[in-house]
Amino acid sequence: MRAEEQRVPARVGRRMTWEDRDFEFPEQPVASLSDMDEFLEDGGEWPRGSFSSEEGRETEVLEDDGEREDSGDNVEESKKFWETQHQLLEGVLRRSTSTETRIRNATKEALKEVRTAGNPCGCRPSTAAADCRSCLVREVCVRLQSAGFNAAICKSKWRSSSYMPSGEHTFMDVVDDSASPKKGEVRVVIELNFRAEFVIARACDDYDRLVQRLPEVYVGKEERLQGVIKILCAAAKKCMKERKMHMGPWRKHSYMQAKWLGACERKAPLVPAGLSAIGFFSDGRRRPRASMLTLDLHEKLSDVRRTAVEVA
Repeated sequence: MRAEEQRVPARVGRRMTWEDRDFEFPEQPVASLSDMDEFLEDGGEWPRGSFSSEEGRETEVLEDDGEREDSGDNVEESKKFWETQHQLLEGVLRRSTSTETRIRNATKEALKEVRTAGNPCGCRPSTAAADCRSCLVREVCVRLQSAGFNAAICKSKWRSSSYMPSGEHTFMDVVDDSASPKKGEVRVVIELNFRAEFVIARACDDYDRLVQRLPEVYVGKEERLQGVIKILCAAAKKCMKERKMHMGPWRKHSYMQAKWLGACERKAPLVPAGLSAIGFFSDGRRRPRASMLTLDLHEKLSDVRRTAVEVA
């Protein structure tokens, strides 16, 4: 071995005395370049964490690229989801039968009349009836009855369970039996504050835009309402997941369905005396669909003896 490649001999480094005995600790020899070459030739590896700064930066870039790629996939998936929800909601709300359109127009006209009339609230005299939910529902329902519809105020109520808290909700419906006997009765649900029922505080922008597509006043069949609830509850679940927020049970599909599609008590309000001549008897019962002349004659001539006359 050449002189310049020989190991440096060990030198005395430290001396210690323990129990009257002296101990010497030699220093470790300094490794030469040839020792490093032999270490690598024998298959040795650099310890972990000893990469150069350039290699470290390259590794960080690769990791960042992977995270960005995953984030890009999530963004694309979220964008596709919200686009689909908008399309589904538009498709459900755009369809409407002639019965739904007729009742919807009558509801809008009734709301306009209540707000224009400015009648006082029955709960708080200092408040207008249009500003009180219970009075507004009653006034609109009375006007729908006077227009000849079988309208009523519905109150749903459900008990708490392991997956849903108890609650109650008030809305209106119209039962239409003018269709063919094969189709049977058609129930149309009326909710005067429909959009607000789906508003979520601190929701994401995509969910807020979807809610804004909802009508303020919903008038539609039960099947259509069921589709809207399904779309909005799926969107609310996605929104809560993106926001990393807990989704309350009152936002879930089963709870929202119980509001309008569960068991309910149906009551028709009594019509005020001023409206008794327009489609109602004085006791609040709805008049049958017939001409006003026939109804007036029946009431005015109810005590008159009638004799059948043969017509040639």
